[in-house]
Amino acid sequence: MTALLTEPDLAQVCDLLYRQTGIQVPGARRPFIERRVLERMRATGARTFADYLARLRADGDGEVQLFVNAFTVNETYFFREEHQLSCLTASLLREVTAGRRPGETIRIWSMPCATGEEPYSLAIWLLEHWPEVDAWEIEIVGSDIDTRALAAAQAGRYGARALGRLPPALVARYFTPEDGPDGAAAPAGPNWGPRWRILPELRDSVRLSRRNLVDGAGMAQEGRFDVVFCRNVLIYFDDASRKRAAANLYAALRPGGFLCLGHTESMARIPSRFRTRRFPEAIVYQRPPEDAHE
Repeated sequence: MTALLTEPDLAQVCDLLYRQTGIQVPGARRPFIERRVLERMRATGARTFADYLARLRADGDGEVQLFVNAFTVNETYFFREEHQLSCLTASLLREVTAGRRPGETIRIWSMPCATGEEPYSLAIWLLEHWPEVDAWEIEIVGSDIDTRALAAAQAGRYGARALGRLPPALVARYFTPEDGPDGAAAPAGPNWGPRWRILPELRDSVRLSRRNLVDGAGMAQEGRFDVVFCRNVLIYFDDASRKRAAANLYAALRPGGFLCLGHTESMARIPSRFRTRRFPEAIVYQRPPEDAHE
């Protein structure tokens, strides 16, 4: 098996990943790229990169999706960027529900949702911090391009690292420890240490789906949302992909709906119709209430 990719090989990998996801992987990350490609070559039995590339182009067995999975970053944890969760219940939902009748549906989208910590955090936070939660029909959707991450989200098993920001009382309230058959702690998973599984009722409260931020048609199938959390992914996009993603996120919001980005991200470099809103807890972006087109 070829140990290293040539410069043309590297360019083809980066181009394929970009066309599939909008993610731009700098050539300076060559060791990371080579490691991921070689892992997939070994998994498929491809002897040369040319063989593997031909397999990707044919994509008769879903290898393109597995290739994409190999490059996605799913590092997250419960209650990440807690100030935005505070903003959701202290400020955003007050505007979302204004003029609406209790019992109506409020839709919240976590996109990308990684391995589930993001949407499950929303569910827990609402139960703990929004007194009006039972007065409304809450629909939480978690979406990601990585099918491996979605499977982990569906399973709902987490280690100590993922749960590190949660108060022990919340871990006890919403998770059950998983033990091995002899009563010992279950083997460590990706987050190391003992494992906890989120309660079935909470897992069932979140619907999961595979979606791609740069695929407008696919995102449109989810309908419109009142609040979208899209955190720490646009930093991997170039300006063209970021512009496409911003347009798709705008279209995914109901008029007056809100978009929460990661703390290192903004719409400053993206020509868009979003309105910047500064709340005491966080800066978010709003589709103007008067924009009911599309």
